[in-house]
Amino acid sequence: MNYEPNLYQSGRTQQEHQVKVVNRRELEITGVKDVDSFDNEEFLLQTSMGYLVVRGENLHMKNLDVGEGLVSIKGRVYELSYIDDHQGEKAKGFFSKLFK
Repeated sequence: MNYEPNLYQSGRTQQEHQVKVVNRRELEITGVKDVDSFDNEEFLLQTSMGYLVVRGENLHMKNLDVGEGLVSIKGRVYELSYIDDHQGEKAKGFFSKLFK
């Protein structure tokens, strides 16, 4: 359940989405709507531009500000990939099975 006002459904413009990578050790991601799942090897983030999967080693959340849509992740980053809306349904099924 989302307790924050939803800017995406209230007619306002979509929040800008940016990914900043510093030396493959730090990520700053804006435009984050929700953190669906995370562990030390993978994060699944719902952003204003679709689902973003971050894979790596020793990943941990440094900062989370859902109100501002900002997430900071530290650790060794191996991969960043976006899941299309069509593929998102399949990915959600996979992750929901994995984390039951």
